[in-house]
Amino acid sequence: MKQSELFTKTRREAPKDEVSKNAELLIRAGYIHKEMAGAYDFLPLGLRVLNKIVGIIREEMNVLGGQEVYMTALQDRTSWEATDRWDEKKVDIWFKTKLQNETELGLAFTHEEPLTSLMKDHVRSYKDLPSSIYQFQNKFRNETRAKSGILRGREFLMKDMYSFNVDEETHNDFYEKAKIAYKIIYDRLGIGGDTIITFSSGGTFSKYSHEFQTLCEAGEDIVYVDMEKKLAVNREVLNDEVLNDLGLKKENLKECKAIEVGNIFSLGTKFSSALGLNFKDKTGISKPVIMGCYGIGPTRVMGTIAEIWSDDKGLVWPESVAPFSIHLVALFGADGKVEKVASELYRHLSSKGIEVLYDDRQCSAGEKFSDADLIGIPWRYVVSSKTLEADAVEVKDRKTGNVSMKKIQSL
Repeated sequence: MKQSELFTKTRREAPKDEVSKNAELLIRAGYIHKEMAGAYDFLPLGLRVLNKIVGIIREEMNVLGGQEVYMTALQDRTSWEATDRWDEKKVDIWFKTKLQNETELGLAFTHEEPLTSLMKDHVRSYKDLPSSIYQFQNKFRNETRAKSGILRGREFLMKDMYSFNVDEETHNDFYEKAKIAYKIIYDRLGIGGDTIITFSSGGTFSKYSHEFQTLCEAGEDIVYVDMEKKLAVNREVLNDEVLNDLGLKKENLKECKAIEVGNIFSLGTKFSSALGLNFKDKTGISKPVIMGCYGIGPTRVMGTIAEIWSDDKGLVWPESVAPFSIHLVALFGADGKVEKVASELYRHLSSKGIEVLYDDRQCSAGEKFSDADLIGIPWRYVVSSKTLEADAVEVKDRKTGNVSMKKIQSL
């Protein structure tokens, strides 16, 4: 991509109505555009990052045995009434609307009910199980507060997976595998070192659920972390009984702010019993399916990466999710030689499958370098009259700031 043709522009000043670091940086660098509080558009740079995050999650869900679907956001009230979650006194984050014939519909904030209903057409016996189904889809939540940029939106992208098993033993086996898959995902996304498995309430389904909390001052959650064991307890369940159960000591725990970037929890038979999702076992007895739920918000993950992987100059993307691998910056001279060499290098690198953003704009070196730091692509290659004297390019590592020279012939 040539930067002169890129559909976006950087901004020198942060938006006055934003208070979150992730939104300030992402808007200034041209990754997202704010429509209204809690609702953001993803521009070409932002969509490239988001798609890479989605790609990593998708790969690990497929390794886990998941199969991808795409379900409608519009919701019929029937299945939600069966689980007592249609009433806004029970669930206060619904967005609801009406058809022209006055039929009331909802916009899904999650998908347990509709997927459980769908599975009734596909599960008859134990031979149809186990199954794990997932999707990437926009969710809608009527949040009272939406001041954290893309960390907490009213419309946001969610990966939600649901598992279906014949008994607790096979469910628990899948659950533990999902836990490992999530750890791999966060490692690949570049936030694994800051992301801690956190014990939280399992509600009526199990003793505990598991959150994946990324330690960050921008976080809205308070967790208590044993740094040595890399385990944490959410404030809502912190008590002596829980600590005893987990083998943790209060004096070893550190209070931290954190961003919840994922969660997994057992559902038991709550939804399958309410909606009639049953199977016949080997003896012909009908039983409700055992279910689990596994969520990750790719947009929230992107905001989390922006919070952690940034400095006073701008974003510092991990290579795995960066919109481009190399930011090629040409500092044009009067003789046209820099433009010729830079254009040839751009074509050469692109032909090798390397993703390159080529700054071919006619503007000052200071503006180009400032934009490169703000946009945050991992490697900056500079071609100038000075570097061409050595038949080389200047290479800067955005993360460390280290600068070196590379011969053009070696690229």
